[in-house]
Amino acid sequence: MNPHLKLARRTALALALLVAAIFSIAAQDKTQCNVKVTLLQVNDVYQFAPVDQGTRGGLGRIMTLKKSIQQENPNTLLLMSGDTISPSVESITYKGAQMIEAWNAIGLDYATFGNHEFDFGPDVLKQRIGESKFGWIAANVVDKTSNQPFGNAKRFVVREFGGVKVGIFGLVLPETKITSKPGNNVEFLNPCDTAKEIVSELHGQGVKVVVALTHLSMREDKEVARCAGVNLIIGGHEHTLLESHAGNAPIFKMTSDARELGRIDLNISPTGELESIDWKVIPVDSTTPEAPEFAAIYRKYASLLAELASPIGSTRVALDARSKENRTRETNVGNFITDAFRKATTADVGFMNGGSVRADSIIGPGKLTQRDLLSMLPFKNKLVKIEVTGATLRAALEHGVSRSAEDSEPGGFPQVSGIHFTFDASRPPGSRVVEAKVNGLPLDDAKKYSLTTTTFTGLDGGDGYTMFKGSMVIIPPDRAPTDAEAVKKAIGTRPIAPKVEGRIKRLDVTQKSGANCN
Repeated sequence: MNPHLKLARRTALALALLVAAIFSIAAQDKTQCNVKVTLLQVNDVYQFAPVDQGTRGGLGRIMTLKKSIQQENPNTLLLMSGDTISPSVESITYKGAQMIEAWNAIGLDYATFGNHEFDFGPDVLKQRIGESKFGWIAANVVDKTSNQPFGNAKRFVVREFGGVKVGIFGLVLPETKITSKPGNNVEFLNPCDTAKEIVSELHGQGVKVVVALTHLSMREDKEVARCAGVNLIIGGHEHTLLESHAGNAPIFKMTSDARELGRIDLNISPTGELESIDWKVIPVDSTTPEAPEFAAIYRKYASLLAELASPIGSTRVALDARSKENRTRETNVGNFITDAFRKATTADVGFMNGGSVRADSIIGPGKLTQRDLLSMLPFKNKLVKIEVTGATLRAALEHGVSRSAEDSEPGGFPQVSGIHFTFDASRPPGSRVVEAKVNGLPLDDAKKYSLTTTTFTGLDGGDGYTMFKGSMVIIPPDRAPTDAEAVKKAIGTRPIAPKVEGRIKRLDVTQKSGANCN
């Protein structure tokens, strides 16, 4: 045979084998490529309509974004990290039913409880769970009568995408037991102990990617990340855009009221191992149209929305009703509210836990509406005027600042009227108040003072203010206005202009040693 012909045949055979090998490798790679699972994250969503004068948030916009992302990647889940049934202006009337309808409409997949899910008591929450077309997950919230997760929630769920498994379990703040109204039959187990148990169980089922859906403080989220070996924590509670990392797990939190949508892409190998995570924050604003299907929710609640838009007064200055600020420092809103409490009952002191201010936004300047008022004070707590000793008042101030260094936004932080006090957060809890005056005079531990606050703190000991319980009642709740009624009267017909006056001074803004115990 012609040598050239032999060479040509050998070359052609080699090329054919090479092409076959390339196609074989490509086919093999195609069957073994990673699976991408997209988790969409919101937390602390109290209103279905846009907030901040319509510029931010809105579940109709979330629905639009969700549909677009699902078209890109069918392996998509929408998750909500707690706090939605309460508090809000609408929930005063509907006790969270309007939020369940909104979540059902947009196709929420899973939620865990927040502490405010229990604000209307366990029976109302059970009713809301029964109305939900999505799943509730809470591993550490147990009904003591059945020893099962509260309200038939799941301890965890396992979802399979393209042959790989993702496990998701929920954890809720144990302090919900005292900050809300779960009742005597609901127990909140230790998050770390619960997480270790659940992760072990999931690993035993062959799940290699474990996600914790949490409503905890960042400190507690970090503890869970370190102790339990989770791959990812999707959290809530702080109302602050946060990203952190502990153990082997990144921790992500959005702000509140769906002002952002977190997108987390899990890149999972064919064997089920998490290879990488991509994360970004998607602004939810007027550039995103609301999904047309969501209009049915607006139609159903149109009359209430119109009533809430009615004007009640005006302000010449912006009102700082942000959650973080009212839980950590003096604000003009805190001053105005507690002044209104004191004036309504002619008391020496007006007092409020900063966590009662719920609008989580800056309002105005300009007209004030019924919604503005009730968004700040949605609970409609009755006021009560009590008599306390200076020692009790000092104990209350100490309690209010006892977590100022250890926890970023304690709801018990005090907003006050008639008091000026200075505290040093670098000192041990219980000895942080270094100076206190009532109406210009040094606080006298032996003297008796009249104090007006809400029944939540004054009678129920809410947010840990147990030192007020048992105090002599001067004006009982049935003879006092609600907090919102007192503030509405104080707004009156003339524009208001409250300001920060130096009532609360903090000496230590940062930890002097640089030590970080979180």
